[in-house]
Amino acid sequence: MTSESPGRVVLLTASHRVAPGLLSWPAWQALRGADRVLCPDEHHPQLPYLREAGVTVEHLRPTAEELVEACAGDRTVLLLPSGEGDRALTDGLARLAGSGRLTMPDLELLPGSYDLPGARLLDLVQIMDRIRRECPWSSRQTHRGLAKYAIEEAYELVEAIEDGDRRELREELGDVLLQVVFHARIAEEDPEEPFSVDDVAGTLVEKLILRHPHVFGDETAETPEDVRAHWLRTKAIEKQRESVTDGVPLGQPGLALATKLASRVRTAGLDVPLPKGEGIGYELLALAARAETEGVDPEAALRAAARAYRDAIRATEGVTA
Repeated sequence: MTSESPGRVVLLTASHRVAPGLLSWPAWQALRGADRVLCPDEHHPQLPYLREAGVTVEHLRPTAEELVEACAGDRTVLLLPSGEGDRALTDGLARLAGSGRLTMPDLELLPGSYDLPGARLLDLVQIMDRIRRECPWSSRQTHRGLAKYAIEEAYELVEAIEDGDRRELREELGDVLLQVVFHARIAEEDPEEPFSVDDVAGTLVEKLILRHPHVFGDETAETPEDVRAHWLRTKAIEKQRESVTDGVPLGQPGLALATKLASRVRTAGLDVPLPKGEGIGYELLALAARAETEGVDPEAALRAAARAYRDAIRATEGVTA
């Protein structure tokens, strides 16, 4: 081994979620300033772009000793990690440094590109695509067959929110997101009206921009009430409904349904008296309408009361956890 100045090793990493060639300016400076650029993988996705930029890359998988030797004489060697075999190289460098026999080159980890917010969603789409193709159960599922899971996951999410459990909240949000990605993947296979998760996201983006003119347009909104008014006006224009009841899903839980209808009536300024009738159903309808007027979610209020009742039952039974 030589005793010359030890030089520098630069490990250039890049996110696989960012298009190859879209490297940071410091990364391009390091590539052009290096004495040697090494890449163990001749199929590395960055290589065509480096060649186009005039960067000479050697296809070489050096050992730790070879890499240290290549840096001698104050030279800079930039390595494009391939993922496969990189652990052996870094372990070898660590062993050499620990031996005390050599003056090691400076080691720099240089991120060439960074994940943008939401980048892991790309991984999720890829994973879902593979599962749909290769899993015997998932490959046979339909929108209708999965519908019950969407309902279950939504309720579990609400429970996590009410419990205040951050770990559960994170997990249940993922389970709800899975339903969206799964249904979107199934929708790609429809022979007549296929659409993808990108189409779903694109539709949502357009809707959010349209319904927030105070953020993306010229309108102003100073209060939450102003925002709600914008939202309702925009929805009315979009949907062109014949009745305020149009678009209210009748399959939702009874209290939520009654509250939604009462909200539509109140927002539209209609004078529609509650139907008169005997029995608990009409009493619950009146309570739901009253809760909506007072700004109370009757579903949440009833769940809170039911949880208190559950705790009382468990206390009576002597159950502490």
